[in-house]
Amino acid sequence: MTLPSASTLRLDSRALQVLAHPLRSRLLTALRMDGPATATVLAASLGTNTGATSYHLRKLASVGLVEETGEGRGKERPWQAASEMHEFTERDVADDPDGQAATDWLRRHYLRAFIDRYETWLDTQATWPLDWQDAAGASDYAILVSPARLAAFSDEFAALIERYRRGSGEPDGGSGAPDEQTVQVHLHAFPLSADHR
Repeated sequence: MTLPSASTLRLDSRALQVLAHPLRSRLLTALRMDGPATATVLAASLGTNTGATSYHLRKLASVGLVEETGEGRGKERPWQAASEMHEFTERDVADDPDGQAATDWLRRHYLRAFIDRYETWLDTQATWPLDWQDAAGASDYAILVSPARLAAFSDEFAALIERYRRGSGEPDGGSGAPDEQTVQVHLHAFPLSADHR
């Protein structure tokens, strides 16, 4: 699913294999969520060392996922995510066992990260204002679709997300309301039957 106005990088098998690594995935997430940072700052926030962080940033840069900002001096040069998001499909790695292993690892890694974040919300939601507690939540639906209709549904969902992500034209993507927070929205769509005809 692609959000059309966002800068999106389509990952090939090599990029997927580079990203399918615990620290590299965490580094990319940190840069996308928190903005540019040096290897030293990233190492401190992720509980690793600067040498390993610098190495893995260079690996991510080799496939276009991160880049230096061009600011800073010496070893204290900030890095930034090169795109707002990335995408890939199983078709991209259909004949590549290493690419398939990488996409499997990434999808399971993203699932575990979602579970961790959602459990954190559940652990702390009682401390949030009731408006937020009422608005946040989880739902699941069963819909009867073909692959083409599911793709169309995903495109419509992406367009809706993009509308809210970009707000009403503000550069920062928000509406300017004082109570705005970054909210994560997930879509997992998969057949319920084991019969894949």
